[in-house]
Amino acid sequence: MIRLDRYLSEGGKFTRREAGEAVRRGLVAVNGETVRDPSRKVDETADRITVEGADFRYTEFRYVKLNKPAGYVSTTDPGEKSVMDLVPPEFRRAGAFPCGRLDIDTTGLLLITNDGQLAHELLSPRHHCEKTYRYRCRPVDGEQIRRLEEGLDLGDFTTKPCKIEAEDPEHGSITLTEGKFHQIKRMFLAAGSEILELERTGFAGLTLSGIGRRGDYAELTEEETELLRRAARSQNA
Repeated sequence: MIRLDRYLSEGGKFTRREAGEAVRRGLVAVNGETVRDPSRKVDETADRITVEGADFRYTEFRYVKLNKPAGYVSTTDPGEKSVMDLVPPEFRRAGAFPCGRLDIDTTGLLLITNDGQLAHELLSPRHHCEKTYRYRCRPVDGEQIRRLEEGLDLGDFTTKPCKIEAEDPEHGSITLTEGKFHQIKRMFLAAGSEILELERTGFAGLTLSGIGRRGDYAELTEEETELLRRAARSQNA
């Protein structure tokens, strides 16, 4: 059993204060009965909670994919122009955070969740989660592509083999299982080129499907959530 105001606030839609006010104003019902006492105990699994007539379902873990624009940092720090500003406040209240980071000028797919265990499994270097990016670069030739794919010594580490599908000397996609700081940019510089634009299009099986313009987001479907879980399980096997 749990207090009604706590149940509502932990669902992410309200702050604790907002939840209490909603209850006192008679906007919340438990099993069809209007309740005005925020301290009323409810059964999270058995009771039906409605807010202004609509079912309110508490979800422990939240998952959303964002089409990140340039100019936003992948952080929850206050005072920053954060990707968290692009999703509803309920996600921040539920403890959600960016799963991994994209550079401030890198665009594309970013997972935001409050599922810390899954995020850890997807991001762990031991788990080799695939990430795909579209790139625009200064022209590269076949030999440079070969070097990039085989792995490059960047001084502090040597990159693992990756897969590049070049559309022409300046455009293509790269799929890799690492995600170190500025890694793709450093790889292309080491190969004698330079990344001019970078967009992540795939992460652990997720794609940008269902998201429109830069800055738009979509909550994951059950199928997409299960896709992430399978990806984490397969890497742990």
